[in-house]
Amino acid sequence: MSLAARLHRAWYARRPPLALWLLLPLHTLFFFLSWCRRLAYRCGVWRVVRLPIPVVVVGNLVVGGTGKTPLVLWLAEQLRQRGWRPGILSRGYGGSGIGVRAVLPDAAAAEVGDEPLLLARRSGLPVWVGADRVEAGKALLAAHPEVDVLIADDGLQHYRLARDAEIAVVDGRGAGNGWRLPLGPLREPLSRLNTVSALVFNGTVDAGVGAACPAPQFTMRLVSGDCYQLDDAALTCPASALAGKKLHAVAGIGDPGRFFDTLKSLGLEFQPHPFPDHHGYTASDLDFGDESVLLMTEKDAVKCAGLTRAEAWVLPVSAQVPPALADLVVETLNGRQTA
Repeated sequence: MSLAARLHRAWYARRPPLALWLLLPLHTLFFFLSWCRRLAYRCGVWRVVRLPIPVVVVGNLVVGGTGKTPLVLWLAEQLRQRGWRPGILSRGYGGSGIGVRAVLPDAAAAEVGDEPLLLARRSGLPVWVGADRVEAGKALLAAHPEVDVLIADDGLQHYRLARDAEIAVVDGRGAGNGWRLPLGPLREPLSRLNTVSALVFNGTVDAGVGAACPAPQFTMRLVSGDCYQLDDAALTCPASALAGKKLHAVAGIGDPGRFFDTLKSLGLEFQPHPFPDHHGYTASDLDFGDESVLLMTEKDAVKCAGLTRAEAWVLPVSAQVPPALADLVVETLNGRQTA
């Protein structure tokens, strides 16, 4: 087990190991540096840049994925249905991280990141990546002047980019032990939820986290669709068609257990294979030495095409969220336009 995996297990354990407290000095240093960084933006020492169109940030407080990508896709579609023309910004985590660039549907995940590539393929919208979300936003608007609202994926802590609305996403793991990095999973304290526009629970509602947030709260469900073949998305089948086959389930997401629970709810039996979030797959990772069938997430699929000769299927998921969340965002955006 890698060091990152050991830390993750310790953060969410009911009884954290005593050895975790050895990280207290690093926790103190991280707390001080992040506090100084936030203060620098608040006091104007570091400049906050406002783009000419509204910006909605979808992010989380903990390290790792919580289900932001499905929510970004849902929100983008909701805004589009309401007459807006969204564009999407992302850091491009897992990519080469070289400069600012557009994410084309045929791009390589190793260059632009797995989540941005998935966003580009699923949404059909302009998607740009860059460590500096301000520069990425400017480049996107220069290339697509028709865009009138930007959705920033995982930009809650990117304070250089001014935002008009913030949506924080929390999954069933909650805030773990409640400590900041590296003693716990939190990038920022729970008090940060005092300033967000909305809180979205992906699945289970965490009462402790909810109590820390005075903003409107919503529950999101991830609903699976028909499976499609890894190397030929035109070939589809219901998940039930895979029942009775010898399945190997592959998941390299923030919480692989969430994917495995979904498969169980669909009545599938399988051998689980969890990988680290944003894992860069090789052919050997998908070679299980038998004639079994592979089943993976869409986030993994953008990195696994062409890596295996085995029968491989992808299970897509879509977010279901109360429309009131989109109404809240639109109300905020309209307020920005009339201000």
